[in-house]
Amino acid sequence: MPTLAIAIVIVFIVGYFFIAFESVTKVNKAAIALLMCVFCWTLLMMGKGAFYPDIAADGLLGHISEIIEHHLGDAAGTLFFLMGAMTIVEIVDSNGGFNFVRDAIKTRSKRKLMWRVAFMTFFLSAILDNLTTSIVMIMVLRKLVKNHSERLIYAALIVIAANSGGAFSPIGDVTTIMLWIKGVITTQGVLTEIFIPSLVSMIVPAFILQYSLKGKFDKSQNLPKAEVTQFTKVQRDIIFWLGVGGLVFVPIFKTLTHLPPFMGILLVLGVLWTVTEIFHHKTAEDDTMAKRVSDLLSRIDLSTIMFFLGILMAVAVLQEIGVLAALGEGLNTVFNGNHYLVTGIIGVLSSIVDNVPLVAGCMGMYPVQPTGDMAVDGIFWQLLAYCAGVGGSMLIIGSAAGVVVMGLEKITFGWYMKKITWIAFVGYLAGIICYWLEKTFIF
Repeated sequence: MPTLAIAIVIVFIVGYFFIAFESVTKVNKAAIALLMCVFCWTLLMMGKGAFYPDIAADGLLGHISEIIEHHLGDAAGTLFFLMGAMTIVEIVDSNGGFNFVRDAIKTRSKRKLMWRVAFMTFFLSAILDNLTTSIVMIMVLRKLVKNHSERLIYAALIVIAANSGGAFSPIGDVTTIMLWIKGVITTQGVLTEIFIPSLVSMIVPAFILQYSLKGKFDKSQNLPKAEVTQFTKVQRDIIFWLGVGGLVFVPIFKTLTHLPPFMGILLVLGVLWTVTEIFHHKTAEDDTMAKRVSDLLSRIDLSTIMFFLGILMAVAVLQEIGVLAALGEGLNTVFNGNHYLVTGIIGVLSSIVDNVPLVAGCMGMYPVQPTGDMAVDGIFWQLLAYCAGVGGSMLIIGSAAGVVVMGLEKITFGWYMKKITWIAFVGYLAGIICYWLEKTFIF
């Protein structure tokens, strides 16, 4: 391996380390990802002759520029999809579209509330995304559970349910979005074959955690119905169904038109934007200016978008210099091509470090085959979608949902590891076993 290739790998590992320990270094992982991306591409440019010996010197600059544009185009599809989806969710939330969630799960029974929270989070995460669903559910939970120690148990279950729900949907998690846009999994494939394992990975931990809760809440713990907008209930319902129904329609749009998924997201965003503008004409001026999409766009978490851009482009460099292909061959050799072991280990790793670069790396390591376990909707790719998503529940820092809940509810790393990690791991293994049974006896 050329010296510069080793240098690129070292830069990536160091950057990865700082990203994984963002909570310790207090440096935003987006900044590290961008620096890692630029340094890796700079080193590739410096050693262009070593990496592309078959290309004439006068054509190397243009060749590398084309490579960067190619990878940037792939990354842009994912980024525009995420930006559109985040904006749609923000529109629905800001205009009171999620009020129904609060009414749907309200109950005095602690265990009933736990199961309602689990299933609501699970299915909302599949439609929206695990990060946004976690935020919505925590905000609702604060109105229902006043005791902080009890609320921590519910919050931990929200992390598990959000990650499990995102794993069986092509739009439920960043990693499944990446795999879906890449074309290695299909909507029908993940819905039919990953749904039951994902459901099991949520039900098993919920069943165990229910024994930590007993009794009923006080009658005074009611859910207030605060109006957050001047829209009528009918208008709020229209916004909700346009937003959520539109997100569900995106995979159908892709199937019908064969256009990239981000085009479907832009269609839904355009329709929802137009409808809210029409509704705002009949509201007070203050409400109009505060709730318009042009204002809501400023609330989108651009640091998350920058992080994905940096990490995807940095992984692209490792793919270009052949490191990912070599690593993939090494894993296959060590584990004798056992995809359950390989993806299972990747899932455990995703609880330690971010699953986005892990999945991006796997897409570079393993080429799609026309048939077999590595084909579209093959065992490897479906297991990767499941393991990378659900595996992140084993540690509080293992997923975007976990990190945001950790910040909102002040959950400590030690408490989660002591109380929840083993429970999440049992659910994770139960889902893998369930998938194996499916592939052995059903599909």
